[in-house]
Amino acid sequence: MKSEKLLAVQDRFRNILQRIPLIDRWLLGELIGPLLFALTAFTVVSLSVGVMFDLVRKIVESNLPWTIAVQVLMLRLPSFLVISFPMATLMASLLAYSRLSANSELTALRSVGVTASRMIAPAIALALLMTCLSFLFNDVIVPRTNRSAEFTLQRALGKAIAAEKGDNIVYSRFGRVVSPDGDVGNGLTQLFYAREFQDGTMIDVTVLDFSRFGFTQMLVADKANWNEKQAKWEFKEGKILTLSPSGSTTSADFDRYLYPLSPAPLRIARLPKDANNMTVSEAIEAERLLSDAGDRKEARRLRVRIQEKFTVPMACLVFGLIGSSLGAKPNSRTSRSQGFGISVVLIFVYYVLSFSFSSLGVKGTLAPLIAAWAPVLISLTGGGFLLRQASR
Repeated sequence: MKSEKLLAVQDRFRNILQRIPLIDRWLLGELIGPLLFALTAFTVVSLSVGVMFDLVRKIVESNLPWTIAVQVLMLRLPSFLVISFPMATLMASLLAYSRLSANSELTALRSVGVTASRMIAPAIALALLMTCLSFLFNDVIVPRTNRSAEFTLQRALGKAIAAEKGDNIVYSRFGRVVSPDGDVGNGLTQLFYAREFQDGTMIDVTVLDFSRFGFTQMLVADKANWNEKQAKWEFKEGKILTLSPSGSTTSADFDRYLYPLSPAPLRIARLPKDANNMTVSEAIEAERLLSDAGDRKEARRLRVRIQEKFTVPMACLVFGLIGSSLGAKPNSRTSRSQGFGISVVLIFVYYVLSFSFSSLGVKGTLAPLIAAWAPVLISLTGGGFLLRQASR
């Protein structure tokens, strides 16, 4: 029964392949080999520099078990594969088309009327596939494996195992405020600050309350927890100071105090510090929370990172177009070593451009949409120019 199902799948796959034009199957076959070679080479190099040496040092200096080191290495692998996808696409398309050009096989195609655009179509299709794969890894797999890797490593080293941990939690709540002349508008009503967040508990908490007209209230407590049943914050071992409009001050100590405030500070504390460890939906939720909390700089940074969740995978398409256009130029002769060197230079230029625009977006000089997509559009324009050169 299983063999019959396997044969049916094989027949279906064979039928799909037969529908692909022969020229595309041939060119894709020429691209797959260099792609696997480049993917392996770039992944091994980046993985060695990025995490392997650090794990070896921890094995020697901190007695990290080698089995845990291998587990952490495997968990970190997807994040380095995402880095390698665009670089491998560039090198594979450049090497494959340069070899075909050097062997006059592209010249033979031109002689029968095949245009340069038609020649590089399989490379673009492969680049689109790599783009989708990169987005899938970046949004679904990498955030989860990075968190698991960090948790596994910290636990093995005997450090803090808490998945919920953070410092300097700030939340600003805005709402209805009445001015001295009776006008009603929006303004700051509460400011929440905790020095540390660990295992669901806020430590060293200060809350400033401006919600009552003319009164300023400050609540200071050693600890605070979100009370789900009461839908309020439960403060422990603290003091309340109240400044009235007349200038008088009252204070009261408490062992336990319930305070009406949303659980937003808790959600902010649980956010991953690195946007690379968030999915798109998590990043959008984090941006909304930070905007509501009045942290404009961090919210703006996250808006840029959300756009980059889509533009980073687009680097595969950019490099596929540039690499195949360069390789398809008449009389192009590029060895593997030359292809590796050209790939490194092009990658360096592209990522410097991306980082520059990203910094301008985080700073607020450019809108997040422009900051994230401008390098892609500029590079695609450059790739289109190279394709026109190859078509002559």
